[in-house]
Amino acid sequence: MTVRPLHEIAEEIVADWYPNIWFGAEPYVRAMLELDSINDNYDEDSARTVVSYFLGNAKTWRGETARRIKAELRALLGR
Repeated sequence: MTVRPLHEIAEEIVADWYPNIWFGAEPYVRAMLELDSINDNYDEDSARTVVSYFLGNAKTWRGETARRIKAELRALLGR
């Protein structure tokens, strides 16, 4: 399995969910745009924390793209 950089995943999220990104998920998408690996840090937060919080706040994002990307992010977290 090829692991995509987080910023690439975030770009796809924006392309699919914009302009209706839920305000609770938006800061985490913005943070992911600055990250490469699940092992990186964004300010004081780990990329793992950013991805976890994104998943927790992305409940309103639905559809095939949402399901696929959420599964990809959960796999990065080892869930």
